[in-house]
Amino acid sequence: MQKAARGYEPISRSHCGMNAALDDLPMDGTCQIFYDGEPLQVSIHNTVLTALEEAGKKLVRGVGCLGGVCGACAILYRIRGGYELRAALMCQQMVVAGMEILPLPYFPQHKAVHDLHLPEGDSPTYRVNVLYPEINRCIMCGECTRLCPQGIDVLAYVGMIKRGDLKGAAAESFICVQCQVCALRCPAQISQPNAALAARRYYGCYVAPRAEHLVKAMELAKNEQTQRCLRRLRAMDLEDLRVLYQRREREPDDAPPGTWLPESRDLI
Repeated sequence: MQKAARGYEPISRSHCGMNAALDDLPMDGTCQIFYDGEPLQVSIHNTVLTALEEAGKKLVRGVGCLGGVCGACAILYRIRGGYELRAALMCQQMVVAGMEILPLPYFPQHKAVHDLHLPEGDSPTYRVNVLYPEINRCIMCGECTRLCPQGIDVLAYVGMIKRGDLKGAAAESFICVQCQVCALRCPAQISQPNAALAARRYYGCYVAPRAEHLVKAMELAKNEQTQRCLRRLRAMDLEDLRVLYQRREREPDDAPPGTWLPESRDLI
């Protein structure tokens, strides 16, 4: 599967299988795929999710944001005639003729319960390793990294957690969508997404510099002007609130961060 440097990009046909016969697959019109063993004729220009819906499948599980953010629609698939097992998100992956698709069910990862309390004498690094000791069982097979639909180097951040580099692990795992593919395929039974989440939490709580702009924003929220605006909003009826929201000024998508302010500032 083709992957962007720090994100996901739908595969091209040259990457969808491992034998030359796949070059003869149709490039337009419809094609046949297999969903949970059932053959379906679908449009080749759709994502897998859209194709399944158009084929009459009512998806009540394994569907979420439809934008590649929630990780709910993870699948494993092979191209018929090829041997390589691949993973993708149905809302992002384009249909390829001959796909044999298995939707991923809920997978019971190890999820350590913690409250970010750091016992006296413990370091954040040590605490993450205590919560997820299985990371030390990693055999460095690389299957987690190979399959990740987000293009994350999962093997790398597992190594960072083991070495105590919580900053690196937090950065490398930041775009994880908890799709569970890596944990499902891991022969060492590591819960990589949850270990990474603990690393990000402990790094943010104990290691990362404090966000001074957040402290200022919290102070601003408590001042009298802000409280007066909040009281005014609470006093409005639902319809007036709806109209106010619909008429709000929207920050342009291309506005440089931290530079845009609305013309009407009486409520900020």
